[in-house]
Amino acid sequence: MSLDLITCMQSFVAVTESNSFAAAARKFRISTSVLTKQIKRLETTLGKKLLARTTRHITLTEAGSI
Repeated sequence: MSLDLITCMQSFVAVTESNSFAAAARKFRISTSVLTKQIKRLETTLGKKLLARTTRHITLTEAGSI
């Protein structure tokens, strides 16, 4: 497993714990756009959508819950 994938997984956990992309990005001292790209990379690697996003809410999908 590459370090990049581990970073993406850590970002995913931070987003789910804080229920916020902005809060997770602040935790890692990165921009929200970088964090969003990390989540998208993880979803692409796994071939599954992990988070259902709206402008106000983040919800785990079934795959994200697993």
